[in-house]
Amino acid sequence: MSVEPLPRLSSDDLRALAGQRSRQDCVVCAPLVCPGWESVPSTFHLDQLQPVGTLRGEDAEQATVMEHHPRGTHAWSADAPIAPAFFPYNRCDVWVCGACARPFLRYTEYGGYYEDQRIRALNAALLDDAQP
Repeated sequence: MSVEPLPRLSSDDLRALAGQRSRQDCVVCAPLVCPGWESVPSTFHLDQLQPVGTLRGEDAEQATVMEHHPRGTHAWSADAPIAPAFFPYNRCDVWVCGACARPFLRYTEYGGYYEDQRIRALNAALLDDAQP
């Protein structure tokens, strides 16, 4: 069984995804709704999310590890820009809640002795098309 690769999403695709989600509170994905990056709660069943695309380039291994913080934010800031050309966004896949279609960005943080699934709600107002 072959798995089709996820389509690469543009900033316009991200804006469209963020604009079409349900505005109602969703009990399924409520534990994931966070303005900045957080670890996926261990009690959350990831099968409740559906993959819709990726922000990874063709050569993900060569992608920059530079972050983009023109307003003095940092990686954990709630108002940090979502800049797809910069880390960690350039290593993200885009998922939606199966119940309400709320979009999320997900990537895996690899440490020396651990892997941490990180997630952030997609906020179209924070999208930044800057390039390295």
